[in-house]
Amino acid sequence: MSTFSSFIKNIKKGFTGKNKKPEKEIQSPKIAVALSSDVSKVPQKLDDVSLPVLRGKYALAKWLGISASRLTWFTYETKYNSVWHYVRHIIPKRNGGERVILAPKRELKALQRRVLDGILNQVPTSPQAHGFVMQRSITTNARPHVNKAVVINLDLKNFFPSVTLPRVLGIFRTLGYNKEVALALARLCTECDREVGPHLDSKYKDKEFFVSVTPRHLVQGAPTSPALSNLVCWKLDKRLNGLAQTYQFTYTRYADDLTFSGDDIQYVELILKVANGIVRDEGFKVNKDKTHVFYPSSRQVVTGLVVNDKVATPRQLRRQMRAIIHNAQFTGLEAQNYEQHPNFRYHLLGVAEFIGSTHPDKAEQMKQIIHALPS
Repeated sequence: MSTFSSFIKNIKKGFTGKNKKPEKEIQSPKIAVALSSDVSKVPQKLDDVSLPVLRGKYALAKWLGISASRLTWFTYETKYNSVWHYVRHIIPKRNGGERVILAPKRELKALQRRVLDGILNQVPTSPQAHGFVMQRSITTNARPHVNKAVVINLDLKNFFPSVTLPRVLGIFRTLGYNKEVALALARLCTECDREVGPHLDSKYKDKEFFVSVTPRHLVQGAPTSPALSNLVCWKLDKRLNGLAQTYQFTYTRYADDLTFSGDDIQYVELILKVANGIVRDEGFKVNKDKTHVFYPSSRQVVTGLVVNDKVATPRQLRRQMRAIIHNAQFTGLEAQNYEQHPNFRYHLLGVAEFIGSTHPDKAEQMKQIIHALPS
């Protein structure tokens, strides 16, 4: 069997696990939570698929276009770093919190892009994943949930930090790479949270270091993180999709947003209970504050789009945008920037792009006007 086929076979076992009978055993939440497919088996050959054959660190360095010593510099594991390959950006959230973006510096970002294009993008994602996937979007994620009796939204808490180095290592091992290569690739694609501080060794007392304060994990800002998170979630998607199908529900995932929908509301509590257990079993945690159940009497929203009768952006958002654009033609953009966005024009273009997912003609008109608005 080819590596690609082995990979798919290993990771597609799905909700019921290896030797389970779904129709009979899915009825018990306790059993459903425990069921898990085995994805630990490592394919032995990469020659017959489109992934690069990398037998060791030197082959990996050559494929990346750098020296072996340079590769070691990027992947060396230490608590104290005199140089950090990332730049931290703090972005305020609308709810008052903060989002931390660790952006890789230019050379590391180029290496990560090479891994993304040459390896990760060659591996298919689950059909239920719609985030960061070519030809899929928030619209394709929302469309299966249109005109349903109930829509259930769950959010995975601390999504990227939950995907730690051992899990990323497991993906590269499952793709067939030996431990040396897989570990180097995993370290290229993960990083610790770090703080500036002194070294414990007194001989370095006059120098500051970037000190790791967490284990390595996927970071928001690395180009490889979305693809790796989708691969890590393959079995999660299969199990949750199996749960949904058992009760004639539909399941999709957009990054850390999980959505179920269906027409039989009696199963809502059961699906919530079992889904939470599966999420825990797969190494994630549901954010209870962002769990929502929508019935037809309310506005049913999936990844920001209304799905009661058809996929649409919220009418209130479109009205607000029209009002801001109209007023800004007389007052200038900054006079309308009540939320103090650092680049208000860029923000409005982003909102217009979002509206364009369901109203492309209106969004294009908005963008043309926004570009022409005085500051």
